[in-house]
Amino acid sequence: MSNDSKMTNWRWWICGLLFVATTVNYLDRQVLSLTAKEFIYPDFHWTDSNYGDITAYFSIFYAVCMLFAGKFVDWMGTKKGYLWAIGVWSGAACLHAACAVGTQYIHGIESLEAMRALEKGSDIAIAVASTGVWMFLVCRAILALGEAGNFPAAIKVTAEYFPKKDRAYATSIFNAGASVGALAAPLIIPPLAAAYGWEWSFIIIGALGFIWMGFFVKWYEKPEKSSRVNEAELAYINQDNSDSAETKVEAPAEKQVSIWKSFTYKQTWAFITGKFFTDGVWWFFLFWAPGYFQDVYGYKASSGTGMMLIMTLYLIVTVVSIYACKLPTYYVDKKGMEPYAGRMKSMFLYALLPLLCLLAQPLGGYSAWWPAIIIGLVGAGHQSWSANLFSTIGDMFPKSAIATITGVGGMAGGVGSFLINMYSGQLFDYAEGQGSAFSFMGFEGKPAGYMIVFCVCAVAYIVAWSIMKTLVPKYKKIEL
Repeated sequence: MSNDSKMTNWRWWICGLLFVATTVNYLDRQVLSLTAKEFIYPDFHWTDSNYGDITAYFSIFYAVCMLFAGKFVDWMGTKKGYLWAIGVWSGAACLHAACAVGTQYIHGIESLEAMRALEKGSDIAIAVASTGVWMFLVCRAILALGEAGNFPAAIKVTAEYFPKKDRAYATSIFNAGASVGALAAPLIIPPLAAAYGWEWSFIIIGALGFIWMGFFVKWYEKPEKSSRVNEAELAYINQDNSDSAETKVEAPAEKQVSIWKSFTYKQTWAFITGKFFTDGVWWFFLFWAPGYFQDVYGYKASSGTGMMLIMTLYLIVTVVSIYACKLPTYYVDKKGMEPYAGRMKSMFLYALLPLLCLLAQPLGGYSAWWPAIIIGLVGAGHQSWSANLFSTIGDMFPKSAIATITGVGGMAGGVGSFLINMYSGQLFDYAEGQGSAFSFMGFEGKPAGYMIVFCVCAVAYIVAWSIMKTLVPKYKKIEL
């Protein structure tokens, strides 16, 4: 450890590493959605139902893995746990590229071109589609296993390298990697797939994680063991532990709450409701927006307009949600409201933004930019809603119960995401097959199917908020 009197700032380099890891995490997750419709569907003869099943089960895999990811990182230790997490998800990302070769081998098909040329609807084409789905499901399950470890590991590193007063700021910096990944993905991934094939887009993006691992191995040590952290910076990092013996009072251990016991509280069910009804909306747009712009407006993800539509969507999500999240602070600090009441009032306003979904399709008749803007605003509303929804746990439960309630709610959100993705795929296939015979609110065929899902997304937050408010009309903290 360096002894220079001037404080080093190695903690911010470590924060930068976390930012890059989160960016790579999001890029890996987006490769499938940005290559599926244009590149992968034709090779495997997929339908929207096939793709819907893959995205649906990924949501379940991720939710289940999230329940155990934190425990795993604690057990393995920060460095080994993080390396295992990113190594697993990077390997899984690259493994997607082998799905085509594996499918060819299983069915005795000599080349990708021959597989693509199979007669649509034939027995062999249907078998190829099914095999491809199962192979991608295996890859997505492994991807979910690794990706679930990113946030718990990053939070643990932040707690090691930053005093309490700086942790929220450091977390906001590394979590911004998700927004950067969302903005970069449509500009990087479709051109890679168009130039080198969709397989290489998985391999190249997946390989970024292995490069990151090299830097993490070289740079990361706990601050007290790091040669790049001097005594002044270590003292700053550990300032929360410098209380004098006279003022230090040992707090009694808080009681734990079991998963089954948590279901006896209305507050738990309020959180479950908020996650179940709304998480699926975010995951739907995350997985289906590129396909939507191609199906309805003819803009492929690799086209200039297609890339700009997706990038604009996520730019709006990023910018608007940053400012919208400040609304509860305004109600509490400026209006003098109790925190839970201020949070619920803010969430009601966030719940109104998704109602704009009802206008996406009608305004899309004038320009595809209108749906991009509207979906961006809906996404911003979701991010603001989600941040405050998580905060309601801290409002109502003791610290010892927060992880348990978060896991329970995460599972509920995974189930909601599973349902909307699976049934959306089936709906889109049915609507496309029926053509003009299938209509809804003036739209026919697949556009009518999208309109139906948009209507569900539009009212989901109002329904969730109403149930939550009914279950917990006023602030009431749980006493274990």
